[in-house]
Amino acid sequence: MLRKGAKMRKKAILACEICKQRNYTTSKNTQKQTERLAVKKFCERCKKHTIHRETK
Repeated sequence: MLRKGAKMRKKAILACEICKQRNYTTSKNTQKQTERLAVKKFCERCKKHTIHRETK
C-alpha cells in the first residue's frame, strides 16, 4: 500500500526494438500495469513504425 502523498505513476522510457534508440517517454500506473509497456510508434532513425518497449 502506498503512503499518503506517494506517486502511483512512474516515468517509462520507450526504446525501438530494431535500432534500440530511446525515442519516447511516457508515464504508467505502477499498481495496474506490472508488466513492461509495448507500443507501436514511429522511429525517426529507422524511418518506419516499429514496436517500442519500455526499458529499465
